[in-house]
Amino acid sequence: MTVELDTSGLKCPLPVLKAKKALRALEAGELIRVISTDPASRDDFPAYCANAGHEMLESRTEGASYIFLIRKK
Repeated sequence: MTVELDTSGLKCPLPVLKAKKALRALEAGELIRVISTDPASRDDFPAYCANAGHEMLESRTEGASYIFLIRKK
């Protein structure tokens, strides 16, 4: 199962905080795809995943959006 979370328009730290809340509802191994327009998220999401122990499967830019695919550990 992959949950999609669109945090477009939100500024730091809200995209990571909303993703953290959504990840709490997932089982280990499930995926979340986060869409953000905040340039700070390029650094925030990898740092959050490293600290929380989640696996960053994908990090890419698509137009003005930043897309992150995270597997919950």
